Amino acid sequence: MNVTDAVIQRRSVRAYSGRDIEETVLKKILDTARLAPSASNRQEWRFVAVRDNTKKMKLAEAARNQQFVAGAPVVLACCAVTDHHVMTCSQKCYPLDLAIIIDHITLLAIEEGIGSCWIGAFYEEQVKKILDIPEDVRVVELLTLGYPADSPKEKTRLSLSEIVFEERWPK
Repeated sequence: MNVTDAVIQRRSVRAYSGRDIEETVLKKILDTARLAPSASNRQEWRFVAVRDNTKKMKLAEAARNQQFVAGAPVVLACCAVTDHHVMTCSQKCYPLDLAIIIDHITLLAIEEGIGSCWIGAFYEEQVKKILDIPEDVRVVELLTLGYPADSPKEKTRLSLSEIVFEERWPK
């Protein structure tokens, strides 16, 4: 599979088969994803991989009762150990760097036949308590991973002419 195919095939999966993700497959995905770029090579990202059903049920509750979270074989708590460095462009590094590596994870997962779903609707303090994450660590996203139970619906996207402008912002 090439990168273009992975991008085209990636969908937000909210229904998972009962099949577990093999430890070697998960490790391969995460080990490759860690090569993602980060601002000033800070590599502030950290992950808590959750497979325990009780913890996944609690995470689903912390994710505004999105029950599909509990049905995923693996839930990653995507965290940042950060000094809150701000780049010259006035953006904090850690949310952007986490977004890059999470996207790498989702594309590498597709190559293995694994679906994913980014979860931003969650209560950070509850997730920290469930997973014993220190107060000074940020939980940026949750990411579900698992073999899809069905074919997720087709993506709808804006046309290229609606998102790319030549030389200046349109009037």
